[in-house]
Amino acid sequence: MRPQHLPPLVDTHAHAFRRGLALSTTRRYAPDYDATVEEYLLELDANGVDRGVLIQPSFLGSDNSYLLECLAQNPDRLRGVVVVDDSEQELDFDQLHEQGVRGVRLNLIGAAVPELERPSWQGLGRRMEQLGWHLEVQARGGQWADLAPRLASWPSHVVVDHLGLPSSGDSRATALVAEVGRLAHVWTKMSAPYRSEDADAAVRRYLETRGTENLLFGTDWPFTKHEDGRRMSTQVSWAKNLLGDDAFADALPRNAQCLFAWS
Repeated sequence: MRPQHLPPLVDTHAHAFRRGLALSTTRRYAPDYDATVEEYLLELDANGVDRGVLIQPSFLGSDNSYLLECLAQNPDRLRGVVVVDDSEQELDFDQLHEQGVRGVRLNLIGAAVPELERPSWQGLGRRMEQLGWHLEVQARGGQWADLAPRLASWPSHVVVDHLGLPSSGDSRATALVAEVGRLAHVWTKMSAPYRSEDADAAVRRYLETRGTENLLFGTDWPFTKHEDGRRMSTQVSWAKNLLGDDAFADALPRNAQCLFAWS
């Protein structure tokens, strides 16, 4: 049994979906299986994880209806991060916040880096700041050269997804991700080591420069496009081995509680 003085364990990156949902016309991939919220909660229970954050899958585009349905069914255990079409999309922020949304996802794999300094984007950022939301950014390689100065002045919290997808042969991107990761309003998520070349080294670099401050952990369940042989338990063990049991059980859950406004 988990000691009462420790905060609830939180998985800050997972996806839920089922076949038959409307797919984005610009999708690069679509799974041929279901990964329902019920299955996800069973996985959390089996691994001793108390709470989870559902990230809108890119192949569902900005139709966040299934994600919101999942949050409505499990308001005590789940938070959500949505996708919007662009910075000018009209959103009912207050309603989304009430429904458990705490961030906006910006998945830039295969996409151009947006001009975040534009007034429409800055307006979105200021509204997110008011609510305590964050901008979750998934990017890789040369995209960080454009992103780094823009994220430095972004109004709300920022989450660097999957450690910035480090590559052992791209020292420039590594340096830029490290530079962004040291900013006070930026959080870094250690997750999906199989999506990059040098995840373990990236975690160690972060720990050397910032310790566990603003560090998050996500399982990336159900490991889309990397499903074969993957288990949530393996991702938990990977994080524990790098961080140590104490940091995994105490520091990182407290970080997640803070960012996602869980009491």
